[in-house]
Amino acid sequence: MRSSMTLLSDPLSHYSHRVRIVLAEKGVTCDVIDTDSNNLPRELVDVNPYGSLPTLLDRDLVLYESKVIMEYLDERFPHPPLLPVYPVARGESRLYIYRIERDWCSLVDTIQAGKDKNIDACIKNLGDSLTSIAPIFADKPFFMSEEFTLIDCCLGPVLWRLEHLGVTLPNTKQVKPLLDYMDRLFGMESFQQGLSELERELRSN
Repeated sequence: MRSSMTLLSDPLSHYSHRVRIVLAEKGVTCDVIDTDSNNLPRELVDVNPYGSLPTLLDRDLVLYESKVIMEYLDERFPHPPLLPVYPVARGESRLYIYRIERDWCSLVDTIQAGKDKNIDACIKNLGDSLTSIAPIFADKPFFMSEEFTLIDCCLGPVLWRLEHLGVTLPNTKQVKPLLDYMDRLFGMESFQQGLSELERELRSN
């Protein structure tokens, strides 16, 4: 029996990966269809004017842009909640996600595209930036929170790709809280369920 919900997903995109984590964390039944970004099906172009991935189809509703999809899933399937209840805290969470995309996801995109002349500098900047904020993970089990949230869903796929991107984090006392966070995150059932087969090959262990 097919689900009424379908996710068209790029199996190597960290933006698709974050949505798959949310689906797994919520326990949502969804047909996940691996889609080649370079060879998009006509059906996708017909329903999404940007032809972008991920794209979620829920009956007559079509959603694109990963943050829009994640928040929709969190509202439609409220347990477990992945955003705070109170408006101020929700605003702070959205700002953290914005900063993750602006500061780190943009570097990941540039490195993966392989077209920028300054890729080595981007790799170094990503590693240095993550190293500098590593101590904050010593205070709470998740990103600035006692609970797993959409912020972790966005950050986890970036961290999972570091080895593949050529980013090496130093194994120092300063960075240990971040390394521990990564182990904690990668060991979660929902994170593992959210991985595509191609993504599993991005890390050596």
